[in-house]
Amino acid sequence: MLFRSRPLILQHSARHRINPMLVAAVLFDEMQHAKPGEDSPLAVRSGLFQTQGPAQLSVGEMVKQGLLPENASEEQIQEARLQLLDPDHNVELLVGKFARLSVSLHLPKHRLLMASGHPRDAKALATLAYLHNGKLDYPARILRYMQDPSLHAVLYSKRKSQPSPLI
Repeated sequence: MLFRSRPLILQHSARHRINPMLVAAVLFDEMQHAKPGEDSPLAVRSGLFQTQGPAQLSVGEMVKQGLLPENASEEQIQEARLQLLDPDHNVELLVGKFARLSVSLHLPKHRLLMASGHPRDAKALATLAYLHNGKLDYPARILRYMQDPSLHAVLYSKRKSQPSPLI
């Protein structure tokens, strides 16, 4: 899923000036901790899970981004939950969440935050991660994943076809 979402991660992150490695790290972590059956439309319709999709977002985030009215009907909420199952929509919403939080925290808009570049950037990225998940151990995990070479490879590598050894 992460490799398939690569173009969307890069596109939406560039548009909102969000570090794509933050987005990839959050998706990677959330997918590792997915509960069985939570991606089932039946489970989503039942309201059994509060968060949905690869980034584990709630309909509350859709309200905060203006994609769902605050006084939404039950039918609108059901439809919104199903939209959260769409990986493409979920990635776009996650990047939008980080952009929204970045504005609220008055983080720099003119450049990407780089964890390895400056301690203030690392702290800001950790804060964004914490605000996404709310668990104290989460930011450290996300910052570690952001430095992981294999995750960098998934996001930035390009496949080259090998020339045939036969001439």
